[in-house]
Amino acid sequence: MKMYGNWRSAAAFRVRIALNLKGIAYEEVFLDLDAGDQHKPDFLAINPQGAVPALFDGDGPPLTQSLAILDYLEETRPGVPLLPKEPRARARARSLAQVVACDTHPLYVPRVRTFLMENYGLPRERMLEFLRNAFITGLKTLETRLSNEAGTGRFCQGDAVSHADLCLISLWVGTGIFGIDTAAYPTVKRISEEVLALDAVARAHPLRQPGAPAS
Repeated sequence: MKMYGNWRSAAAFRVRIALNLKGIAYEEVFLDLDAGDQHKPDFLAINPQGAVPALFDGDGPPLTQSLAILDYLEETRPGVPLLPKEPRARARARSLAQVVACDTHPLYVPRVRTFLMENYGLPRERMLEFLRNAFITGLKTLETRLSNEAGTGRFCQGDAVSHADLCLISLWVGTGIFGIDTAAYPTVKRISEEVLALDAVARAHPLRQPGAPAS
C-alpha cells in the first residue's frame, strides 16, 4: 500500500494507526501542505479535493476520506478487527467516530481557517476563537456521551480499540497542538491516554512523522 499524507493531518493519523494496528506494510509519501503540494496538478489528479489521505492498494483508483478508508481496511483485512461485531455496538462506535470526523474536524482544517482569514478579513485571533469553539463543542459531546453511555469501557466502545478511538485520539492530539484546555474532559483524557500507550498509535503520532517540528 501507498498513502499520501502529511504529519499534521488528523485524517492521515487515523489511517496510519489502523494500518499499524492491522500490521499492514505501507509507504507514506508526505506532502508539504504549507507549500501547497496538495494543489499541484500531479496530486489533484489523485484527489481532486486536494486533501489527504489518499491510499493506493494495488491497481485501481485511490481511496480517499479517512472513514471510507477505515471501512475498506476493516472489510478487506478483518484479521485485527477495529469495529465490534454486535450491530448496535458497531453503530455506536461509528457514531462516536463521526462526531470527530464529520462534525468537528472539518471546521478547523487549514482550508477553512485560510478562507475565513483571506475572504472575510478575520484576524488570526478571531479565527483561533472559531477553531477553539469547534474543538470544545466536539470534546463536550464526546465527554457527555462517553461518561454517561453504558457502552464505554477501557476504550470508547467496550474494551477493544475501534474506529471511535482512532478518531478520538486524532482530536485529542490536536488539543495539544492548538493549546485547548482539556481539564473539563476527564473521560476523554482517560481513554486518550489508554490509546496513546499503544505502540501502533505511538508510531503513528503526528510529531513522530517526517516534517513535524522538533519537540
